[in-house]
Amino acid sequence: MNYSKQEFERLFKDSYPHMYRMAFSMVENADDAKDAVHQVFVQIWKRKPQVADDSIRGYLLAATRNQCLHTLRSRQLQRQMEDELRLDIAASESEEREELLQQLQQVIDKNLTEQDRRVLSLHYDEEMTYEETATVLGISASAVNKHITRSLEKIRKTLKIAK
Repeated sequence: MNYSKQEFERLFKDSYPHMYRMAFSMVENADDAKDAVHQVFVQIWKRKPQVADDSIRGYLLAATRNQCLHTLRSRQLQRQMEDELRLDIAASESEEREELLQQLQQVIDKNLTEQDRRVLSLHYDEEMTYEETATVLGISASAVNKHITRSLEKIRKTLKIAK
């Protein structure tokens, strides 16, 4: 297959549409299909395989098919690597979140009064309104507001110092 530049261009123009359609049907992505066909022609130009003229169409389609299979394998490998990376990131974020929650709990236990902790627990953990929290604890809603405000200020101040 020693083509002149003009013969090679003619082969490209004649064969490209068939090769592209086949590649697209396999990889289902226009850019990947173009890349596969392009790669086949680059390899042909570089290697100049010995193929009879009457077999060239079959050779090109087989080479395109093989290139598409390579693309699909690469894509699958990339997806697997991305999935593993996502799992690693999720695990890392989960660990960091757990550490932050433990640190927050330590700050709450160490720096807040029992009443402050009860107010926060009812309001945030039990999702009670100020009024519901006040009724359960036998205090006013404005007292609940003061406990929450004061507690959050202590937590923020302590966490800033800890950082």
